[in-house]
Amino acid sequence: MTKTLKCISPVDGQVYAEREALSASDAQALAAGLRAAQPAWAERPLSERIALVEAGIAKLNEMKDLVVEELAWQMGRPTRYGGEFGGMNERAGYMASIAEEALAPMVVEQSDSFLRQIAREPVGVVFIIAPWNYPYMTVINSLVPALIAGNTVMLKHATQTMLVGERIAEAFHAAGVPQDVFQNVYLTHEVSEELMGAKAFDFVNFTGSVGGGRAVERALAGTFTGLGLELGGKDPGYVAADADLDAAVDGLMDGALFNAGQCCCGIERIYVHASLYDAFVEKAAAWASKLTLGNPFEPETTLGPMANKRFAEVVRGQIEDAITDGAKPLLDPSLFPADDGGAYLAPQILVDVNHEMRVMREESFGPVVGIMPVKDDEEAIAAMNDCDYGLTCSIWTADPARAEAMGKRLQTGTVFMNRCDYLDPALCWTGCKETGRGGSLSVLGYHALTRPKSYHLKKVTK
Repeated sequence: MTKTLKCISPVDGQVYAEREALSASDAQALAAGLRAAQPAWAERPLSERIALVEAGIAKLNEMKDLVVEELAWQMGRPTRYGGEFGGMNERAGYMASIAEEALAPMVVEQSDSFLRQIAREPVGVVFIIAPWNYPYMTVINSLVPALIAGNTVMLKHATQTMLVGERIAEAFHAAGVPQDVFQNVYLTHEVSEELMGAKAFDFVNFTGSVGGGRAVERALAGTFTGLGLELGGKDPGYVAADADLDAAVDGLMDGALFNAGQCCCGIERIYVHASLYDAFVEKAAAWASKLTLGNPFEPETTLGPMANKRFAEVVRGQIEDAITDGAKPLLDPSLFPADDGGAYLAPQILVDVNHEMRVMREESFGPVVGIMPVKDDEEAIAAMNDCDYGLTCSIWTADPARAEAMGKRLQTGTVFMNRCDYLDPALCWTGCKETGRGGSLSVLGYHALTRPKSYHLKKVTK
């Protein structure tokens, strides 16, 4: 029986889009087509693949007005922010610019007697399972290097942002990327797992929940398929005694509350040196109280609804439990009359929190942050590491040596100093612990989507 997938808009709670999911046999046929087309795609000159991918990005930029409107309907981001084109273009442009160097053979010896080198070959067929929170940028992280490296790609986007995959495919196909090289699909979890278990893919890139990552690992068990996972996060920020207080407030509060807190590397815990704690808390509350929660199409709205009512319910539960256990909320809910008990959720800052509370241990992925005082760097390091996740951490200090020294002891994928909630395409995007494994972007992103092949060519017979 055919299953219909539906996107329920957080703006008004109505069905915004719906599509029929592919049957297992139809999905298998598409995967087989991608495998058949891959060798010819890989044989095209690298310069040609780069040009086609860059043309696809350019076509996508031509859809900006439509894309921004659709994003607001699908996941609630205010239109005033203009979508994800800045980050998307930065990442795509950088990965295209380093492709030739990243994919070039590592020559060990090139002499009259020998050619010894390590070449990079595409892995084959790549399956991208994309999330809804930054639905364009997260796809670009893998799609651009996968295609440029000579792989073919199947994209399955989150149902909440189902039109995103359509727009990306539309743009890339219009630019000349063949349909049998890049396919956007609608799949149920069951069919996705069946394809993975049947070795339809050579690499799977999944961005989503820890539970989703475990399901992907189970589906791939025994297939020896390459796998990249970006899962949960509970990213901390630390404000050291020598920090620029105003800059720290602006940076960390934006990192905690932008996109309704629905950021993979959003700030969910803040630790402040005791000497700055009271001032930081006061300024943070003043900063957040100026946000305007409301309809994402209204120009004054700075905070839209969460992507789904059930996501907001999780955050509300964490806040309520924390308050019951002694936490103090700093923001008056009456400042945010658009909070409807559903997808529209008022932001909240909590103090008097501790690590026994769910809001300080479990991923929130919503507009809430807890703030705790610490006596020194040692206590901050211990608090930041007291977590099941490790994606990014943010240290605010005037001393780069302090940040570097602390960074060596922090269990995280990226160490930021005086910034947060950003992805640098020149650096590997990676994590540790239950945040996942593998890495995307940078030269290492190309390495993840290719395999090494060694050549030991003896040019003489004696």
